[in-house]
This record gives sequence, structure tokens and C-alpha cells, in this order.
Amino acid sequence: MRAAAVGNAAFETAVSGPAASGAAASGPSASGPAATGPSATGPSATGSSALEPYEHALRTGGPVYLRRADGRRHALDIARWTAEPDAADRSMLVRCWGPTLDIGCGPGRLVAALVRRGTPALGIDLAPAAVHLTVASGGAALRRSVFDPLPGERRWGTALLADGNIGIGGDPAALLTRTAALLRDRGCLIVETEAEEPYAHERFAACVEDARGRTGAPFRWARLGVRALEGLAPACGFAVRETWTVGDRQFAALVGAP
Repeated sequence: MRAAAVGNAAFETAVSGPAASGAAASGPSASGPAATGPSATGPSATGSSALEPYEHALRTGGPVYLRRADGRRHALDIARWTAEPDAADRSMLVRCWGPTLDIGCGPGRLVAALVRRGTPALGIDLAPAAVHLTVASGGAALRRSVFDPLPGERRWGTALLADGNIGIGGDPAALLTRTAALLRDRGCLIVETEAEEPYAHERFAACVEDARGRTGAPFRWARLGVRALEGLAPACGFAVRETWTVGDRQFAALVGAP
């Protein structure tokens, strides 16, 4: 299965070179941290059985939920993810400079908006439906884990972890460290954090559940507040440059340590 067609000439130019080889390789790799839990998309894990409720929701508009092992259930905002970027999204977009990697791009609203702004951008996601929707919206996307080899390593100007994707893999420190290795010197990582719980730092098992109670395979996930992120960042190669809030959403911009 071909990962995706990269149809953004500006993106191809921005990340071309030896590290960008294989940008349209066939299928995701199951090696590394991605093999044990979610990786390049919000509620997704590497196994197709974990993706099914999420992909169905992307195709139909939901509803779909993240169910934790302790029974708590949280609605996933499919309607917002499939809409045009809102004011909070735009606050991230205006801070993106240079080629931008959207980790866990979902249906691609941020990637497509960056392309319209003239910013080279690539989305990665493990859900085929998400990759398809991103490409259909005019963006470029690959079906990849963030822990797989990626095009343009060490050349990305900005990376995005929006919509709770700091939870990918269930280990925020490992995810931050991997993202630092993708960015150019002094590159920027924009993270959406838990707005109501600034000190939250939870790692837990979860699955995706649809409205009829059907669930996908379990995976590891995490929640992180902005104060907890500030504590983790230095050991992972980052310094927090700024934090901000738009409505009920909170964000942080991290810069790679020199």
C-alpha cells in the first residue's frame, strides 16, 4: 500500500536531500516505539483494529470516544478536527515558520491551512482515512509513525502536536525527545496542553469507542499540562519560549536548545 502522494512541490523542495528519501514509501513501519502503542495520530495505535472506530468517525462525522481502562470516557472532537481552523488553531499557524511537520495530522485541517498560507507542510498519521482526507484537502501526508524514519529529519523548522497529540505513545518525554531530533537547530515545537489541569501528567491505557460501544484495540496514551511540560522540556532538548490560551485551549511554544 502506497503511503500517500506528496503533492506539494514546495514541501518536496524544502525537505529534499538524503534524509528525505523514501517520503512516499509503502506502508508504516512497525519497528521502534510505534509498535507498542499509538504513534502518529491522536487516538490511533499501530494495529488496524485500534483504528477502526476512529476511521469510521472520520468518514461519518462521529461520535467517537477515548475510553480509559478505568472506565472514564472522553468525547473526541471530530467536528472541530474536520472543520476549518478556528481562532485557537490560527494562533498556532501564525507561529509556524519554515517547513512544518504536523504529527498526528488527522483529517488535515492544519496542513491544508499552512499550504494555503504558502508554508511547506507535511502531515503524518497512521489512519489511512486521515491521510486520504488530508491529501483530498490539498495537503501532503504520509501514513507513518513519528518514531519511523521520516523525510527531512533535522530540517523541519516547526513541528505541531495539536489536539492532545502530546499523548502519542503514552510517554511525553520520549515523544519530545524524538521530535527534538526532527527539528533543525533552534527549531520550534508547538504543543497543545491540558488547559484545565496545568500540572497534569498522566500515562494510561485507553481505546477508541464508538457510539454503540464497539471498541478498538487498547494502546498507551498520556495527558500533559503546561506546567508539567515546562518541567519535562529541558531534559528532552527544549526550552519553553511562550505559553498562551485561546478560549478553552492552551498552548506552548518550545524552542530547541542550542
